[in-house]
Amino acid sequence: MKEIAIQELDGFYIGNAEDLQGGTGCTAIYCPKGAVTGVDVRGGGPATRETDLLDPVNMVETVHCVMLSGGSAYGLAAADGAMAYMEDHGVGFDVGIGVVPIVPSACLFDLNVGEPGCRPDKSMGYRALVSAEKNDAKEGIHGAGTGATVGKLCGPERSMKSGLGIYAEQAGELKVGAVVAVNALGDVIQEGSNKPLAGLLNEEKTAVASTLTALETIADEGFSVFRGNTTLGCIITNAALTKAQAKKVAMMAHNGYARAIHPVHTSADGDTIFAMARGEVAAHIDVVGAMAAEVMATAIRRAVRVPSAYGFIGSLDL
Repeated sequence: MKEIAIQELDGFYIGNAEDLQGGTGCTAIYCPKGAVTGVDVRGGGPATRETDLLDPVNMVETVHCVMLSGGSAYGLAAADGAMAYMEDHGVGFDVGIGVVPIVPSACLFDLNVGEPGCRPDKSMGYRALVSAEKNDAKEGIHGAGTGATVGKLCGPERSMKSGLGIYAEQAGELKVGAVVAVNALGDVIQEGSNKPLAGLLNEEKTAVASTLTALETIADEGFSVFRGNTTLGCIITNAALTKAQAKKVAMMAHNGYARAIHPVHTSADGDTIFAMARGEVAAHIDVVGAMAAEVMATAIRRAVRVPSAYGFIGSLDL
């Protein structure tokens, strides 16, 4: 497999909109010609929209946009902006008298960042689609990653800044990419080891500690997990998949979460992955799923390799 730019996945356009002062934003994965889409939601605190529609037994086969957003459940309003943009451009599910854009979406919790009253709304969602026209997919403190942090077991004062990660690979004609906003309770770890790249800071805030170790020390105690988490991802591919297969790819992509985040899928995380398939290349589902896990793990690690900004501490010794 070789690394490629995410823009090499023809037919997909990624756009961001954010409010740096407010500390939140949203990321649109736009496919105007439509993509067969599946989703897999794990963890105990999801904030989602139109995910039931993606069940293989339900009618709509393709969607044209997935929205990842900050703002907790308030951020679901960003999908309204995507719908308005798509209606303006005649993109959506044809109902005879017009189109109804279908925009599955999921949100992460960043209300404790910046200004709590600032949340992604219809206007910000619309701007994310305008940004997608340029197809200038930016990583780091952009879009849904604007207010993202990791290592939050002991509260925001000992967490570290994260952001949006993007990565794609190609094997033969098959292309698979990942877009992910990393806002995990746990730590992001290096490939091939349990050494953290970013996560829970020690009490002196001089080095990264271990969330898993910290959990073990309080295993017998009553405690309240800081509930401000959730990692949101989307796999995009040129593979030809059914809705059931797209869901399976989303499920397999969660292996990428497990490889890069410790611990993952906690009761305080609403971890969600979408998978969008353009249907251009015949490919075995297991190959697509295996690649999806790999690109997702790499994208997660890229998301924490961001500089400090507006008062946040950046990752140490990257």
